[in-house]
Amino acid sequence: MSTKLHFPKSLQDAIVYFADPVNAFNFVKELRWPGGVTCPRCHHDKVGFISTRRIWKCKGCKKQFSVKVGSIFEDSPLGLDKWLAGIWLLANAKNSISSHEVGRALGITQKSAWFMVHRIALAMETRTFEKFTGPVEADETFIGGKEQNKHKSKRLNAGGGTVGKACVMGLLDRKTKQVKTKHIEKVSPKLVQPEVRNTVEPGSELHTDTATAYRGLSSDYIHKAVNHYDEYVKDGVHTNGLENYWSLFKRCVYGTWTHISDAHLHRYLVQEEFRYNNKGGKDDFRFTSALCQINGKRLTYQELID
Repeated sequence: MSTKLHFPKSLQDAIVYFADPVNAFNFVKELRWPGGVTCPRCHHDKVGFISTRRIWKCKGCKKQFSVKVGSIFEDSPLGLDKWLAGIWLLANAKNSISSHEVGRALGITQKSAWFMVHRIALAMETRTFEKFTGPVEADETFIGGKEQNKHKSKRLNAGGGTVGKACVMGLLDRKTKQVKTKHIEKVSPKLVQPEVRNTVEPGSELHTDTATAYRGLSSDYIHKAVNHYDEYVKDGVHTNGLENYWSLFKRCVYGTWTHISDAHLHRYLVQEEFRYNNKGGKDDFRFTSALCQINGKRLTYQELID
């Protein structure tokens, strides 16, 4: 990577630096292709640069491409200055940031900001963690308003509690302080246990509550459960780490986003998951971490609304 590349340390520094199209172009180019530019279509490394248009022409497939092609920026009419500022805002907002706020901050419409937020969230989605080795906490929560507070036309009239709410399960590795969450249809062994087995290394210590969905995991894990009807901690067994995470996530839901469609809940989960898993780094670290994950991720507006 070029030693002359400047890494902004604050939002103000980023806005000033990326306001120059050349700086923004060079920054994204160096992070996308630190070993030299390659064609995002055929991966050929023999490319010619057309400086007047800041695009390349591949000598393999003979197609032209820009720094946006093959990334979350593809086909976006917005400049890199707005995109990079948007990534900084989303990666570093403690309680997240709504599309309305992003639109006002960047001077774009709320619709464009909403599309941008979902594309950035796609970049934040890694799903490449090594398996958790424990002790690992597993727990679930429910997202949504109370039935009694809804307009009568939207009530399901099927009781209270978790009725009408979206179910989310989570796993937290106490050793690495990494969390993984997923939107599931309901709390059941068929949905919960495969997620545990896909995420947690066999033989690890697993802490849960006494929900029936976790029964049957003792054959693969050192499974310890705490009965929340009586206590929250017993001999070091608890799920308080995940309870804390749910508190942080719901603060974003009820304080910032205010409303989340079930169809898009997974990308809101990814945003908070990314910030939590990178909480040990500074703002510039989270910004570059998100930017380094833009390759090969494309989301069209039609795919989003479908």
